[in-house]
Amino acid sequence: MKVLIAEDDPNTRAALKEILSLEGFDATAVENGGEAIQCAAQSRFDLICLDIMMPDVDGFSACRTIRKSGDQTPILFISAKSEDNDQAAGLDLGADDFIVKPFSVTTLLARIRAVLRRARISNDSTAEDFELGDLRIIPGELRALRGDTSIDLSPRDIAILSIFSHRPGKVIDRDTLLNEAWGLNYYPNSRCVDQHVSQLRKRIEQDPKSPHIIKTVHGAGYRYDV
Repeated sequence: MKVLIAEDDPNTRAALKEILSLEGFDATAVENGGEAIQCAAQSRFDLICLDIMMPDVDGFSACRTIRKSGDQTPILFISAKSEDNDQAAGLDLGADDFIVKPFSVTTLLARIRAVLRRARISNDSTAEDFELGDLRIIPGELRALRGDTSIDLSPRDIAILSIFSHRPGKVIDRDTLLNEAWGLNYYPNSRCVDQHVSQLRKRIEQDPKSPHIIKTVHGAGYRYDV
């Protein structure tokens, strides 16, 4: 999924891009509302994140222009402005949600998933639901279902689960997961795979200490047994 970030503070901009990139989003970062308007006009994004207080063209103006163009891409304001009237103004302009700085990474990602779920937008509109054990994975909604229980997932989570779904019973080594779920430009070692799988298990396994969906094959990698 493609996300456009408009943030004038270089440290915050870099941090947001890294956070989203590590979660599997294709993140583009610009430094003001004018650049955001240009990018939104030139490319299709699944989500636009706008700061409010930016030089030249602020977030409110950028949102107004994007909506007037007919672009209905979900917009999330990320701002230090926390007054109720600021949040109301942003929503009235057509934004889908508003998150106040400072915020936790967990909160940010949860709000992004919620916005995308409500919009039912996927980077690959042809991505079909698939099953893994007792889970039904719904890529277009960034979640899995176990009965009536909904489990939030990131694009990278879905990429990992898709790899196992397409190779049932086969051992998937860490290098394969790195190359296919992260890409060759991320992480020089495989430790991140173990860390990510550990966190993913906490959400999708009924008993993370005795996993039934993603099993460890010691010295080789991981395997999904049908």
